Amino acid sequence: MQVLDPANEFSRSLAKVLVHEGGFSDHPQDPGGATMKGVTQRVYDEYRASIGASPLPVKNISMTELQAIYRRRYWDLAKCDRLAPGVSYVVFDGSVNSGVGQSVKWLQRALQALGLYQGAIDGVIGQGTLLAAASVNDNDRLVALICERRMAFLRALKTFKTFGKGWTSRVAGVLAVGQAWATGSVGPEVHYVVGGDAKAFLSDAKAAPTMAAADASTGGGVGSGGIAVTLEQVRDQLAPYSLGSELIGKVVAGLIIVGAVLTVGGLAYRWYANRRKAERLDALDLQVKTDAQVAA
Repeated sequence: MQVLDPANEFSRSLAKVLVHEGGFSDHPQDPGGATMKGVTQRVYDEYRASIGASPLPVKNISMTELQAIYRRRYWDLAKCDRLAPGVSYVVFDGSVNSGVGQSVKWLQRALQALGLYQGAIDGVIGQGTLLAAASVNDNDRLVALICERRMAFLRALKTFKTFGKGWTSRVAGVLAVGQAWATGSVGPEVHYVVGGDAKAFLSDAKAAPTMAAADASTGGGVGSGGIAVTLEQVRDQLAPYSLGSELIGKVVAGLIIVGAVLTVGGLAYRWYANRRKAERLDALDLQVKTDAQVAA
């Protein structure tokens, strides 16, 4: 669906984004580093270099530069002019917070959930993604699905414990405004919440559960079973001596129980770890490789 007034969509979307971004920040755990109104020092340096200007502290960014960066680096790259009102704002805000590629992946996953997109989840907003987005007859639902994907991603980041409250508030505001605009309403005001302006990048993803504990537990169970077999053989040889045979029998029984517990525990943890890994990869929009792919 082509937006009738792209310039207005950009302006009103940017106004909301700037509220969420606040002013200057330089939190030590924010991967964006020094940031002014959502523009990082690195992005500002790249912009200044592209127009042949010398570097300046991002605190000095002008409104003209700010609008140019947001327009060129986020709105245009995400092809928001080609998206429906409300949807364009949601994709735009996600692009500013987590990068265009990641925000487009949320859009593609949402379109996939609606059964309208069968292409790759690659973060590239090509013709297939645009055609799928144009065929949506319930953009209110599309906005909700995009925000669900975004929250799943944020929860999979190790920085969520620091910025989670702010991010959750921001996405809730984006959802409310996006759904209102999708249905032709003015929508509510949004508010700045500390932490909501922190950049949320894939590089800060939580580590997958390790299999070391599962392997150690399972290996210990198998080892206990091997010892039990050996002792059982010894008990057969000591059968004439009832006291020794009885003692070894109790040890064997204990080792069998311990071995069973360790083996079952190891297998259970492996199942848990594999499940958590699959959930994490899904939330981060990463491909889950099959055993055949890994072997290849």
